[in-house]
Amino acid sequence: MDEQRRVAEFVATHDMEAEPAYRLLDLQCELGELAKEVCESTDYGGRPADVTVSDDELGDALFALLALAGSLDIDAGAALETSLAKYEGRIEETGDAASGR
Repeated sequence: MDEQRRVAEFVATHDMEAEPAYRLLDLQCELGELAKEVCESTDYGGRPADVTVSDDELGDALFALLALAGSLDIDAGAALETSLAKYEGRIEETGDAASGR
C-alpha cells in the first residue's frame, strides 16, 4: 500500500518512531476526535442526516492507523485484502457482511 509506505517514510524522516501501544492510543484519540465531530454535527444523534467529518480529522485517523500497522510490521494492504475476503465469504454464506448473525 503506497500510503503506508508514505507514512513510514514520514515517520522515519521526522523521528516519530513509537511502540505499537503508543500508536494504538494515538489511533484511539484520533477516532475520538472523529466521534466528537459526528456527535456535534448531528446534535448527538438527533439529526443523523447532518453528519459531517473534516478531511483533516479523517486523515489524522488514517495516518495513525497506517503508523500502527507499520509499527506492528503488518502490511495494511494485505490486511485489507484479508478482511475484504472475509466479508465476501460472509455475504456468500449468509447474505450479510455482519458477523454473529
